[in-house]
Amino acid sequence: MAPPEAVVFDLGKVLVDFDYRIAARRIAAQARMSAQDIQAFIDHSPLLFRFETGRMTRDEFFAEVRSATGFGGALREFTEFFSDIFTPIEPMVRLHSELRQAGIPTFIFSNTNELAVGHIQNRFPFFRDFNGYILSYEHGSMKPDDPLYDVVEAKTGRRGPALLYFDDRPENVETASRRGWRAVQHLSPDESRRAVRNAGLLK
Repeated sequence: MAPPEAVVFDLGKVLVDFDYRIAARRIAAQARMSAQDIQAFIDHSPLLFRFETGRMTRDEFFAEVRSATGFGGALREFTEFFSDIFTPIEPMVRLHSELRQAGIPTFIFSNTNELAVGHIQNRFPFFRDFNGYILSYEHGSMKPDDPLYDVVEAKTGRRGPALLYFDDRPENVETASRRGWRAVQHLSPDESRRAVRNAGLLK
């Protein structure tokens, strides 16, 4: 089988780690709700889903969170608190850099929101070095649903085994595999690097 023609990366837990507990603690310092309750609210209310599928704007999301939690700060503070939760996973950032240096097209494919993307874009230079971005909030759909995978195939101009895809969530990998992509569940940087080598892309 020929090597893949493009590599597609999930963002969270693959290229960057994140921890919503950080945001919850900072928001709680200016709210009537505890950090634990704020984290549960972010994780389990439908708000984040609506935000990450583009069904509500940044201002609407902020207003809903402020109303629910009693957060007393301004939008600018909330934006910083909510989005400053990421750290690069350096071995994966290096792997991506090596693929780019080898001339291999790369893409980001993520369930995410405009606050997170804006922060990562401003703080982490590696994020700007991809051929394209397929972000849930821009397309009204989320993984593991097929419509967002359709966008990847249209954006990359490739499908099936021409795509090598890394994602930490098994349900997202399952959809990709069903579509014939070479889909790999990201468990560790070493294993993902091995998958790249086994696909014939790097030595």
